[in-house]
Amino acid sequence: MEYGIRDHAVIVTGATRGIGRGIARHLGARGARLTITGRNPKRLAETSAELDGLGVEHLAVECDVADRDAAFALAARTHERFGRLDGLVANAQTFRPVTALEDVTSSDMDLLLDTGPKGTLWAMQAVFPYFRDAGRGRIVTMGSAVGMTGGAGYGPYSASKEAVRSLTRTAAREWARHGITVNCVCPASAAHRRPPADDPDRRAVFDAMYAQHPMGRDGDPDADIAPPVLFLLSDASRYITGETFMVDGGGQMRT
Repeated sequence: MEYGIRDHAVIVTGATRGIGRGIARHLGARGARLTITGRNPKRLAETSAELDGLGVEHLAVECDVADRDAAFALAARTHERFGRLDGLVANAQTFRPVTALEDVTSSDMDLLLDTGPKGTLWAMQAVFPYFRDAGRGRIVTMGSAVGMTGGAGYGPYSASKEAVRSLTRTAAREWARHGITVNCVCPASAAHRRPPADDPDRRAVFDAMYAQHPMGRDGDPDADIAPPVLFLLSDASRYITGETFMVDGGGQMRT
């Protein structure tokens, strides 16, 4: 059995930086045909140009994951472009600064829930008919260790990520009969949005974070985070569903 994803059509949301961009590069380099999304036109164009340079066949779409209609249009465009739809990596989610629980506002909660569990659900719903009709589909969602540990200052984010994991399990249970697997990855790549090298205060926090880490380093989006995602998109994982994978270099053992 061939366990690769060559020629598979995969949607990667939030693919314009960090983990999403690393996943897109990794999948594209292994022959996947991609639809990538982002909200920032400049970063989307930069990522698209990078994939062009790597010879990756892809479609770049500016998209707000909180928009349910946009999610369905995205799935339709992908299927129309590639003639198939094989996988979804629901990576996109907006983030808010660290906030004490007593100061969390309705706006904070709405933003994290709209772009997290609701956005993930809309994307899953959008790809479902294509997967069902094909008798096969792979969905990878993104959770977070702070959702399990209750990281101080991350109330809305933690709640949204645990909701994503819950939806993952429900979708896995309901859709397995259609040949669809749904799994969650909890990645560690703490510096992927804003590397700490030029900020002494951030560097100090970052170094302290990894002082007790088993591997003593951050995860690389391309080399460390993306390979397990590729596995979950391939037929090598066809008997695995409803699971959460800690792709964090053993970081959760610190808790």
